[in-house]
Amino acid sequence: MTLPRWTHIALQVADIEASIAFYAAHTPLELLDQREDANGFGAWLGHREQAEAPFILVLAQFFPGKGPYGDLPSRIGPFGHLGIELESRAAVDAAAASAEASGCLQAPAVDLPPPIGYVCMVNDPDGNTIEFSHNQGVYDFFERRA
Repeated sequence: MTLPRWTHIALQVADIEASIAFYAAHTPLELLDQREDANGFGAWLGHREQAEAPFILVLAQFFPGKGPYGDLPSRIGPFGHLGIELESRAAVDAAAASAEASGCLQAPAVDLPPPIGYVCMVNDPDGNTIEFSHNQGVYDFFERRA
């Protein structure tokens, strides 16, 4: 490692199996690792093909009384969110439809002013907000800077 860099976001969850199932069904993240220790359960989700610049979602379910900040799950939202950029408007529409069918759609897909783009908002089992977007330009921004 030559520079400090982003590596993960960690969420304390109430039911790790439900959270893993949610993220596997509703996001492009896949389960990379899962474990148990004296404090509870842990899981890493991410993209296997991003080995050169990994960024993972860490899920932790602590046994009662073992959580470092109490037993309640952490929560990101309503504006704070995990952002996932998708390849097309149709993919955002599909994410919204899947979330609506599962009862976890927070806000339907809408066009917002640049650089936000086309987005929908979804809630995970613990109430964390996930934004699915298209055309935010994050990758384009970095390609222009290269």
